[in-house]
This record gives sequence, structure tokens and C-alpha cells, in this order.
Amino acid sequence: MEGGLDTLTIGQCATLACLLEVTANKPGNVYPGADFQELTLNDFLVSAVSIGPAMQHAAGRPIGLTVLAAVRATRTVVQTNTNLGTLLLLAPLAKVGLSQPLRAGVGEVLDSLAETDASEIYEAIRLASPGGMGRVDEMDVTGPSPPSLLDAMRAAAERDLVARQYVNRFEQVFDASGAWLVEAQEAGWTLRESIVRTHVRLMATFPDSLIARKCGQQLADESACRAAEVLSRGVPGDANYEKGLGELDGWLRADGNRRNPGTTADLITAGLFVALRNEMLDLS
Repeated sequence: MEGGLDTLTIGQCATLACLLEVTANKPGNVYPGADFQELTLNDFLVSAVSIGPAMQHAAGRPIGLTVLAAVRATRTVVQTNTNLGTLLLLAPLAKVGLSQPLRAGVGEVLDSLAETDASEIYEAIRLASPGGMGRVDEMDVTGPSPPSLLDAMRAAAERDLVARQYVNRFEQVFDASGAWLVEAQEAGWTLRESIVRTHVRLMATFPDSLIARKCGQQLADESACRAAEVLSRGVPGDANYEKGLGELDGWLRADGNRRNPGTTADLITAGLFVALRNEMLDLS
């Protein structure tokens, strides 16, 4: 890991991924100097630290228990949902032993999911009380958990990009978020610039599903178009590009932060974990 630590534990990778994500000034999200009214940078910082032990012990636990333990730990330091989507992505990644290739290992983890994983994750979701969930006819989180967590994720995959990762074996985490972060650094940009650029690129390519759930698919599609327009303005350091980032940030915040691209932020954190775990990021 050029310019970084020689070895990070799994728990450190999880915590550092969360810290790097929230401290980069990604349009529409909380970052230094840009709190929401009821959700602050400090909420995310203490949440990032609180989940480290649960992720560190993930290899020896079912992922349902890891997610539930991490949500409970988060609730000891904040009283709102700061990280449910992130935890649903990090838990399968953290379960893969350091001696295993990460991508193949995640596939094995997903293939080994049991009925208890579904019940524990449904309990974790209810405890986290995420906003914008809505109600669905089948396998709604307010009802009993289904026998198969993968069946529940398949049912939600069209409307939730986090759920889709369980169905497509974390395709967007590995091939988009993680790969684009490394690609951006290889282009010579700083880590912060690379995180912001990847965030906007993800928004442009995969309309944010939290925006879609809160505000409707039309607005999510509009946010994707606006993100694509920012990318067309140039690259980090170009005045027109930087101006576009500011305009996108302002538009996303204009409706009481209801347009915040929270699912995109979850994908960023998971991509950062992958890059950290595989020692592919320059942390200098």
C-alpha cells in the first residue's frame, strides 16, 4: 500500500473506509463543514469507530450477526441511522479471511447464507430504522423475516442498489466503485479528489436508489443527468468542473437534504474497503 500502512486489520479497513468516505466533500452528503440539520459529521465519525470491533470479528460469525452487532454498536453512540447500507455491504466483505482472494471469498459468503442471517438482518434493519424504506407487498422489513436472505435481496434488487449487490455478487462494488477509485488515483488525483470523482461517476451511472425511494425515480434520474453533466465539464482541478461540483451539491441539498445520494455513499465506502483490503490505495 504505497504511502500508507503496511498492514491494516479488517476492522481498521472498515473504519478507515468509513472515515475516508465521510471526510471527502462528496456532493449532497455530510462532509466537513456541511452537516445536515439532524445528522452531523461527528455522528458519522463516532459510528465509523464503533463498528470496528464487529467487523474485526466478522470472519468467525454469520454476516447477520455481524450486521446486528454493528448496528447495536452504532446505536450506543448515535440515535439515528448513519450506516445501515454500509454495514450490509461491509459485513460480507469483512467475513472473507485475509488469506482468501476477496472477490471469490464474497461469492462463497453469499452462497453460505442461512435463514438465521435473514432474521438477524431484519432485526438490524428495524433497529436502525432507516428513512425512505416505504412499504412493499412481499418480504417487507416490518413483517416476519423470510427463510432466505437472498430471496429478500432479489425482491428488492430493482429498487435498491445495496440489495442488488447480494444478487450480482458485488459487481458494482468491485467493477465500479473499487476499480474507479484506483483508476482515479492512477490518473494522478489525490485520494480526496478520487473519492469525489468516483462518487459523481457512480451517481451518473447508477441513479441513486435512496433518492428514488424518497423523491421518486424521475428525480433520481435527474440527479444522474446532473452528475453526468459535471463529469463533462472536465477533471479535478479544472475551474468549470469544480464549479459544477458546487452547483450539484447545492441542488442536492435544496430540498432539506431529501435528495442526498446515500446509496452512492454506501457504494463508495465498500469500494474503499475493497481497495484498502487489497492494498491498492495510496494513503499519502
